[in-house]
Amino acid sequence: QVQLVESGGGLVQPGGSLRLSCVASGRILSVDAMGWYRQAPGNRNELVATISGDGRTTFADSVKGRFTISRDNAKNTVYLQMNSLKPEDTAVYFCKAELRTTSWTVAVNYWGKGTLVTVSS
Repeated sequence: QVQLVESGGGLVQPGGSLRLSCVASGRILSVDAMGWYRQAPGNRNELVATISGDGRTTFADSVKGRFTISRDNAKNTVYLQMNSLKPEDTAVYFCKAELRTTSWTVAVNYWGKGTLVTVSS
């Protein structure tokens, strides 16, 4: 069994910062790409940021320059540092990890259950 558990969400004022964490645990052979997605009420799930196994990153245009993504491969953990938060960043943030559980299977995407980020004064 593989689990992804996010943490770090909460209520923050506009202009503030939060750091999200996501830990992958269970029977894991290797972790490839990891990423963060978000879904606001009434909106579709959208990509926020991704990081490859070798550290290459991508960001949604809406968060470039404000958010950074990083990972600790030894801990199977991915982080999302969110600065200069805006009310439109309010959403449930989900972690995704592309990982292998055995050497004879392809990498499969696993998702966490999400953590709520609310940006409001």
